[in-house]
Amino acid sequence: MKNKEILEFDHLVIGSGLAGLATALKLAAFGTVAVVTKREPDDCNTKYAQGGIACVIDRKDSFEDHFRDTMTAGDHLCKEDVVRKIVAEAPAAVNELIELGAHFTTLEEMGMEGDSGEFHLGREGGHNKRRVLHSGDITGEEIHKTLLNACKTNPKITILKNHIAVDLITSRRLGWMGDNCALGAYVLDIGDNTIKTFHSLSTTVATGGAGKVYLYTSNSDVSCGAGVAMCYRSHASIANMEFFQFHPTILHHHKLKNFLISEAVRGEGGILKRRNRHGEYVEFMDSYHEMKSLAPRDIVARAIDNELKRSGQACVYIDIRGKSEKFLKTRFPNIFEKLREIGINMSKDLIPVVPAAHYCCGGVMTDINGFTGINGLYVVGEAACTGLHGANRLASNSLLEALVVARFAAADIASRVKTIKSHRPSGKIPLWTSENATDSDELVIISHNWDEIRRFMWDYVGISRTTKRLERAKARIKNIRKEIEKYYWDFLITPDLLELRNISSVAELIIDSAMKRKESRGLHYNSDFPQRDTALDYKDTIIKKPCTT
Repeated sequence: MKNKEILEFDHLVIGSGLAGLATALKLAAFGTVAVVTKREPDDCNTKYAQGGIACVIDRKDSFEDHFRDTMTAGDHLCKEDVVRKIVAEAPAAVNELIELGAHFTTLEEMGMEGDSGEFHLGREGGHNKRRVLHSGDITGEEIHKTLLNACKTNPKITILKNHIAVDLITSRRLGWMGDNCALGAYVLDIGDNTIKTFHSLSTTVATGGAGKVYLYTSNSDVSCGAGVAMCYRSHASIANMEFFQFHPTILHHHKLKNFLISEAVRGEGGILKRRNRHGEYVEFMDSYHEMKSLAPRDIVARAIDNELKRSGQACVYIDIRGKSEKFLKTRFPNIFEKLREIGINMSKDLIPVVPAAHYCCGGVMTDINGFTGINGLYVVGEAACTGLHGANRLASNSLLEALVVARFAAADIASRVKTIKSHRPSGKIPLWTSENATDSDELVIISHNWDEIRRFMWDYVGISRTTKRLERAKARIKNIRKEIEKYYWDFLITPDLLELRNISSVAELIIDSAMKRKESRGLHYNSDFPQRDTALDYKDTIIKKPCTT
């Protein structure tokens, strides 16, 4: 495999979702920025976010209310200071988006009374107030389009599509003495099959989630946990990977797979129902939580999983037939049209849904500025664990976190420039070498292991876990990881191999984290330890790759 000379940028951002683009836009004020993304810039989870951004702007709402709802959803694991700062920063961050051209739905557009330009606020699970700014039901797409346009027109920012990060370059990886420092990354240019060496003052990982670790997911195909895996290999601390959020309501229909039915549908009055033995559709969430269909996601997902296992049925249903077709077309234009295309009119028909892997609440452990503790290395967005989400993310807090922490990260990088430079080693970064690697004639190994990992993660490390299931998963992943690592060094790199390597690494981190936590809390439910252990309140599960030198 060929390599190219070192490419020099002041700042490197890996990932082109909301977190990556927002960070790049801010960093451009301090120097040149390269944004590398494995496919097209809009291939990311941000684009598929339907709900919106949680933000206190209503006079009847307050920062304290938003703080309290976040802490409650996080089940005694959120970092209080982080929650308060991010919640308080939300209005300023949202206003900046609006100034860039982002549009959010108003009351007037919904046909409702209100002041001119007043926003229509949605409500989702776990929120006790309406505080979710949205752009119809394509909020993520609207925000991403706004940020992408701003980045494309900024002369300091270079966006490189079809570039997939292979590994971070750190001084420890190179065997250099002194503090561990981030120096850039090795990146595969898919177009010409070369490895490029990026050298930068700061490196920001914004690679998004890891939903593809599981068989059923709402995530885009690029969500393979690359950022967490690369940072783990670079000796960053990884926190709370056992807390993987399963969205309760993914459409269950053979003609439209992995399509998310936004929690906002329940926020507007949708009721979860199951079919009883008489063929009647009856509500069931009142047996699980006082907030019924608007309970926090972990509770709703477990309730649905329990109902399906108990009844043997394939799905449950959302009933929002109490709303008019006109209202639903206006509030959920994309969902309404997608369902109509497969023969479902949500104003007249029930919507079949099941849970699926959705959001990783754990990730690379950072402070509120996205700083990892490794000089020059930052992580922003879903790949990071700032402490905002705790054991269960409150709906629509993810776009908020990505937006706010991106601002904090860029400011922190700018303030640390002298420190970053003073701690950097002066040695020459070597180009990538494939040594004796050859083309593979056994690609079936990649497809087989990819499929097996995703299946046993769904069966053994899913919504409900047991110690035996986790032990089975651990035994399998150990063998598969050995196989993959040998394959990785013997054969030339391909995008599929890189993604498999990262998926296997993240899967093992999830399994190890789940085995460490001997309790049930938030998104982590182990029937062998069904109660929360108060001694573990606000205690993170931390895993770090040991140093061998």
